[in-house]
Amino acid sequence: MTYAAVFFDAGETLVHPHPSFPELFALVLRREGHDVSAGLVADKVLLIAERFQRAARENELWTTTPERSKAFWISVYETFLGELGLPADDELLQILHAEFTDLANYSLFDDVLPLLEWLRDESIVLGVVSNFEEWLERLLEELGVASFFDVKVVSGIEGFEKPDPRIFRLALDRAGVRADQSAYVGDSPAFDVDPAAGIGMFPVLIDRRERFPGFATTRITSLADLPAAIGLSRNGAAHTGPEGGRR
Repeated sequence: MTYAAVFFDAGETLVHPHPSFPELFALVLRREGHDVSAGLVADKVLLIAERFQRAARENELWTTTPERSKAFWISVYETFLGELGLPADDELLQILHAEFTDLANYSLFDDVLPLLEWLRDESIVLGVVSNFEEWLERLLEELGVASFFDVKVVSGIEGFEKPDPRIFRLALDRAGVRADQSAYVGDSPAFDVDPAAGIGMFPVLIDRRERFPGFATTRITSLADLPAAIGLSRNGAAHTGPEGGRR
C-alpha cells in the first residue's frame, strides 16, 4: 500500500551532534586538557543505548522535565568519563551538558532535507515522534525544517516516552490517520521499530552506523532509500515488491 503519513524519530534519524557525538565529546575533553580520541569515545557509545534501555525497563522518564534530563545526561557523561579513566568532576560534567544542549552543536544529516522536500511534494503527512527534551522544537526551527512537520510529538512536552504506545497513538490522532496508513522511521529496534509495529504502523529501521546488519524487517542505511521502502519511487509510481504488491 501507499502510506498517507510518515513519522520520524529525531536523534540519529534526522539530527545529530556535530560533527558526531564521539567527536564532540572528545573535542570538549581535549579542550579541557584530556587527551582522548573520538575513536576511543566511539568504542563506548553502546553505553548510551544501555542507559536508555535501563531507563525504559525502570520506567524512568528522563526527558519530561529539564531537571530529569540533566540528571540523566550527567549520569551518562559520568559513566563515559569513568570508562575513559578520567575524573568525573562536577565542572567537567557541567561543561559537557552545556555543550550537548547548545543548538549550535547539532546538524541535520545530509539526506534529510531532500527527502522531506520530496515527501511534502507527494502530499504525504509528516510528523516527528521523539524521546527528546522540549527544546527539540526550537532545534528543528533553527535547522530550518520545523515547517515540514504537520505533527510534532515530543516526550519532553507530552510527559510520556517511547516505547509507550501512547506517544505513537497521540501522533496518529493529531495527524488524523490510522496506524495502517502510516510508516515510522527510527534508529532503535526497541524504541522505534517494535512499538510502532505493535500498534500497526509500518516500521523502518534507519541504521546509519551499521549496528544491526542482520535486522530481519525493513532496514535502510540512508533516508534516500525510504521512498522505495514505503512503496514509492522517485517518479511517483508505486514500487512493486517481490510479492507483486505495493507495500
